[in-house]
Amino acid sequence: MLCQSPAFDITRKRCDAVLSGLEGVVANAAKAHAVSWKTLFDEYLKSKIPVTGGEGVPFDKERDYHHYIAGKPVYEGVASFLESRGIDLPHGSPNDPPSAETICGLGNRKSQLFAKHLETLGVEVDATTIEFFQLLKDNGFRTAVVSFDGSCQAVLKAAGIEDLFDVRVDCVISEQSGLEGDPGTDLFLEAARQLDVSPERAFVLAVAVPGVQAGRRGKFGAVLGVNGSGHAVALKEKGADVVVKTLLELTVEGKRPLCVNTVKDLPSALSSLDEIKKKIAGKRLFVALDYDGTLTPIVEHPDLAVLSEEMRGAVAALATHCTVAVVSGRDRKNVETLVGIDGLSYAGSHGFDISGPAGRLISAEQGTRSLPVLDSAEKSIRAYLDRFEGVLVERKKFSIAVHYRKVEKNRKQEVEAAVDRVLSEHAGLRKGSGKKVFQLQPEIDWHKGKALCWLMDALDLDRPDVLPLYMGDDVTDEDAFRVLQDGGISVLVKGEDAEETPPHSAARYALDDCRQVREFLVDLTELLQGGPK
Repeated sequence: MLCQSPAFDITRKRCDAVLSGLEGVVANAAKAHAVSWKTLFDEYLKSKIPVTGGEGVPFDKERDYHHYIAGKPVYEGVASFLESRGIDLPHGSPNDPPSAETICGLGNRKSQLFAKHLETLGVEVDATTIEFFQLLKDNGFRTAVVSFDGSCQAVLKAAGIEDLFDVRVDCVISEQSGLEGDPGTDLFLEAARQLDVSPERAFVLAVAVPGVQAGRRGKFGAVLGVNGSGHAVALKEKGADVVVKTLLELTVEGKRPLCVNTVKDLPSALSSLDEIKKKIAGKRLFVALDYDGTLTPIVEHPDLAVLSEEMRGAVAALATHCTVAVVSGRDRKNVETLVGIDGLSYAGSHGFDISGPAGRLISAEQGTRSLPVLDSAEKSIRAYLDRFEGVLVERKKFSIAVHYRKVEKNRKQEVEAAVDRVLSEHAGLRKGSGKKVFQLQPEIDWHKGKALCWLMDALDLDRPDVLPLYMGDDVTDEDAFRVLQDGGISVLVKGEDAEETPPHSAARYALDDCRQVREFLVDLTELLQGGPK
């Protein structure tokens, strides 16, 4: 998925907060909603009128939903649909039980059904959406999610994205607050009030016409339509200042949300050699490789991760045609010994410790001041975890790795609790994670992405005529993938265990395993030699 050109920039010069609709912008629980509405109305209609035609026609998940339900508060949606069938019910009270034959009773019944279906049908969240709202928060914008439905909290919790928003306002809060007037507009205005932001200093994101209209009536600074439903013209006509297909068309203070891809949809680097060849044309190539899980398979004990002679040969051959570096979570000296190829650059401890070709030290060792606290934390973590069979505590110079691959599954939480306890007792450290491992590292703004940039700068490779390529398999490699999104090649190695492969990645290409890595490095060498591939 390639990033598109930005269509609109969200900047602090005009805006202090972004208020977003839920469904279609932040998360997609459309399947659970559609099934819930159909179940509700089909059961109700069947109880009132035999489903034989006329007014008894079952609820249509496409036509009826978009005409009478989409973008409206739940009780208003109930009333709108029933009116279309000539059914008039008393409004009732939000406290009505789901069995009550009132507008509110049916609305509460729908919410009850939705909670049930949410468990089985789940919530879809695009990884780029998370990146977008995190980018807003990182740049000091306040955020709110606004929903015309009463299930907003349940959706956010099911998707695991509650922390993305400072404020949540839905129809439940609307009823509790006694808001009057236009329901949609009042929800957005209430969100702005809770954020202590004036409407003209807040932007609204909406996917449906009622949301766009609510934002326009509320006189917000800008109303941005997200054309997820294919109604771009209608969104523009009803007041959207700009309509985008995806959040990738928006920038925040000039910064674009990252193109995060679904791993299963990533194209194979082997099948994309022609495309990669075009990118390399006229450039000097710089290749940076992770070690564990990339050059060697993931194994039960770190000492067993031995580089094969075939892989060593492939890396050495490539290094005769371009600059090659190995960037690893291992100690630098350890990975230098394991790889055993002269003339490479090595970055150990996730980039805290870097050396150049022929052993020339080109980096101040990041994190040196954290060594005493790491020493203390190591003693504590060993004491806490001594009773756990299968735990391996591996001390590296600038980090502590707690491997739990051989620990019983039901005890993983206990291991993590012990790690968290040590973390709380030792200021200046942070917790990272990877494939069956927790990491305690110095709390310094430093990672593999910054190490990659530092290494390129130190080697005088941060130049327009140089194309960097990074290959890795773990969460810690994502920082390097992100760095290369605007000008490089990134390859995720998925590995043999599908459960350990993250569902989303900032990488552009993928390979299945180390065998394919070696094949790709050989093909890459042939490309640089001007061979047939």
